[in-house]
Amino acid sequence: FDTKEELNRIIQSLDSQLIDRVNATRKFDVVSRSDLADVIKEQDLGASGNVDSKTAAKAGKLTGAKYLLVCTVDDFDDYIEKAVFEGTGQTATKRVFRFSIVGKLYDSTTGKLIESANFQTGNDEFKQIAMERSYTVKSGELSDEMMVGISRSMAEKIANHLVDVIFPAKVLIKRDNIVTINRGEGGGVAVGEVFNAFALGEELKDPDTGELLGREEVKVGKVKISQVNAKTSQAEVLEDTGIDKGAVLRKTQ
Repeated sequence: FDTKEELNRIIQSLDSQLIDRVNATRKFDVVSRSDLADVIKEQDLGASGNVDSKTAAKAGKLTGAKYLLVCTVDDFDDYIEKAVFEGTGQTATKRVFRFSIVGKLYDSTTGKLIESANFQTGNDEFKQIAMERSYTVKSGELSDEMMVGISRSMAEKIANHLVDVIFPAKVLIKRDNIVTINRGEGGGVAVGEVFNAFALGEELKDPDTGELLGREEVKVGKVKISQVNAKTSQAEVLEDTGIDKGAVLRKTQ
């Protein structure tokens, strides 16, 4: 089978899945280059006089994007590996699947690279996706449903990392042993996950370049997600040496 064709179909699915997953974080207004032609065409139609002026799309400048996300596939393999055991003549086969993407996040106003990370899907996750969704997995070939599943999994990884870099989860309020955080469904949190809590200190500046490096972070505790709502989540405090409103939460490794 043609792995190049398989990869092209995964990438096509990933484009729409990534838009959906980034939008689901509720932190960004997403503008996709793949959709720009349709947006502009609709604006032109609205200005043509052939549609109701009250409901027509208004022509005008598109808002400039603050951030630019560039994703590049750096590794893809999907094949059946066959091993022959000497002496017995017995054979065994194993499905080998690898999919890796390098994601680069730029500040489009300065052109500066903010973050670069590698996202991978391998054999273990491949099997997990197939089991959880009951997707059909042909011998050495992916079904359309499985391609969508892999694309969705990769898109979730990229979107969650993106929002963690720019808008890390924060404590909105703390009541007794429960905190409410500003992440909900689609925000990369799940019941049972544990996060370290950090209090923000002084702004840090590189003495050589003058570059702002963010703020000092001091660990003040640990929380465990107990409930995920549409826009917020609740977490049980496991450790507390100063958790308060505004504390930053980072998922434990």
